[in-house]
Amino acid sequence: MGPATRVEPEIQDSLRIRRLRESVESVVRGKADAIRLACVCLIARGHLLIEDVPGVGKTTLASALAASLGCGFRRVQFTSDLMPSDIVGVAVFDPAEGSFSFRPGPLFTHVVLADEINRSSPRTQSALLEAMSEGRVSVDSQTHPLPEPFFVIATQNPLEHHGTYPLPDSQLDRFLMRIHLGYPDPAAEREIVAGFGLARRAEDLTPVMTTHELLSLQRRALEVTLNPALVDYIVAIIGATRTAPSVAIGASPRAAASLGIAARATALMEGRDYVIPDDVKVLAAPVLAHRLVLRSSGSGGSGGQGGAALVVEEILQSVEVAL
Repeated sequence: MGPATRVEPEIQDSLRIRRLRESVESVVRGKADAIRLACVCLIARGHLLIEDVPGVGKTTLASALAASLGCGFRRVQFTSDLMPSDIVGVAVFDPAEGSFSFRPGPLFTHVVLADEINRSSPRTQSALLEAMSEGRVSVDSQTHPLPEPFFVIATQNPLEHHGTYPLPDSQLDRFLMRIHLGYPDPAAEREIVAGFGLARRAEDLTPVMTTHELLSLQRRALEVTLNPALVDYIVAIIGATRTAPSVAIGASPRAAASLGIAARATALMEGRDYVIPDDVKVLAAPVLAHRLVLRSSGSGGSGGQGGAALVVEEILQSVEVAL
């Protein structure tokens, strides 16, 4: 019997991610592209904003991803009366001990679905913002670290604005990507209709990846090579968003860093230890469009997403990469 064939680490990583994607796809039908982007966002240690109408599978995607990882999952319905303490936690006085003890809120888990995030007040949105950006929360001057990994999937309905608090641009910038699920194609929708009540559900999934393996993938993504020419390419794309005539405010330096780490995570998903230009191109719109403030719409986050995505595509056509 011959010696065992050695499998390169990047191929092993790609296979792990493929199993994760296939697990989620077995529940969320006809959304392979959105699932792929969600996995990239997860591996890049980012957070995801899904903007779409009700009933297209936003909650199912989040719960299926958590179930496939075998990690903690909490869904929080954001409403106008939701307080920061309702999601972060609260200090409770213990008469027996004569002191306060911290009671964690639903953010203390691995995957959090912030459903209809724009229905909560700016104060509650800001509490979530600290958790997303810092990986910790502060209660009564005490800092409490959140578990790792920590992944927020937030949703909002782009068509219903009554009783909502639009996310400010500074908060939109904290999301690595904003995506749309869209309606399924006819073939996938026929599967959904025919199998309604019988189809596999998120709670039926068995984990295909441990949290330890996910953390390892997140570290490995940072080691993927991004050569100087591609760094210059990303910087040129970001610079072009700041000079485009239709853009009032271009992408931030955080957006540039986000595009770089997302490209690294994509390369890892594809079984490579180096980034290629297509990794950057395929991610440019999901990573950058929601960060642009357009002159015509007033904000990339309030109705300008479609126009902003077109601006990004035009920029990609005008900026060349020198390899």
